[in-house]
Amino acid sequence: MSIAESGEFGLIGRIVSRLDSGTATILGPGDDAAVVRAADGRVVASTDVLVEGRHFRRDWCGPIDVGHRAAAANLADIAAMGATPTALLVALCVPPTLDSAWAEGLADGLTAEAALCGAAVVGGDTSSSPTLTIAVTALGDLGGREPVRRNGAQPGDILALSGRIGYAAAGYTILSRGFRTPKMLVEAYRRPEIRYAAGPEAARLGATSMIDVSDGLLQDVGHLSTASLVGIDIRTAAFDMPDQMRDTATALGLDPYQWVLAGGDDHPLAATFPAGTRLPADWREIGSVHDGSGVTVDRKPWSGPLGWDHFKVN
Repeated sequence: MSIAESGEFGLIGRIVSRLDSGTATILGPGDDAAVVRAADGRVVASTDVLVEGRHFRRDWCGPIDVGHRAAAANLADIAAMGATPTALLVALCVPPTLDSAWAEGLADGLTAEAALCGAAVVGGDTSSSPTLTIAVTALGDLGGREPVRRNGAQPGDILALSGRIGYAAAGYTILSRGFRTPKMLVEAYRRPEIRYAAGPEAARLGATSMIDVSDGLLQDVGHLSTASLVGIDIRTAAFDMPDQMRDTATALGLDPYQWVLAGGDDHPLAATFPAGTRLPADWREIGSVHDGSGVTVDRKPWSGPLGWDHFKVN
């Protein structure tokens, strides 16, 4: 059944029936607005838009995968502030000819990704559109902590990363070349794996700055550098690169560090910590902060791409 056949309220009913409630949800879908607990007294909020053909392709990703990707892009931003995600609001603009089952799969993916960090989809909106577009707003709770901003890095700090990097970019390249293997890299593009708990953990450890690496490590760490008025150096030797990534890069005649340093969509968290901080196992030191400006790689300027720009031809 197409969405045009089921109608707007039929579509909404199908989606709502697939949603779960999170622990912060007082009132979910069904009224003019949702009610979500904010025990801290402050609400962390972030929003992101995914447009078909720009951020995802339905011949590359199934609807459940797209749901995971759409939720993850926002939930990671909440974690990067040192907060715990609590709720998602989703606006869905779809062609009337789209199969209702696709929208249901999207709802399943959104729900499943939100559940990974205890959040839930609590409301949203639908509209007809010639271009499939998914707009997600995420809410979070600081739990009594101060937000970890981008502007607190200090010379002498260490730079650390939590989560995998370069995998999704490698998967994107593989798919764009018409291949479907190695499966590990393709699946990394289709469905990110994010350590949401690492954000609040970093805040408790005294992180001085933090960011979600969504558009490329060099570009996003560059935001920390600019906001904090410091220089940051990244060490390539700090990264564990799987054999599949090295072998794929060799087969395609590419430098795998372009994926690691400039690739997006993995959504790891990058943070700076005071020197001497004992990092948990899910964080690894990848660089250092110093007086100056800009981001270098192994103490040298990087001449390759920096990352994703929505308004350039990528």
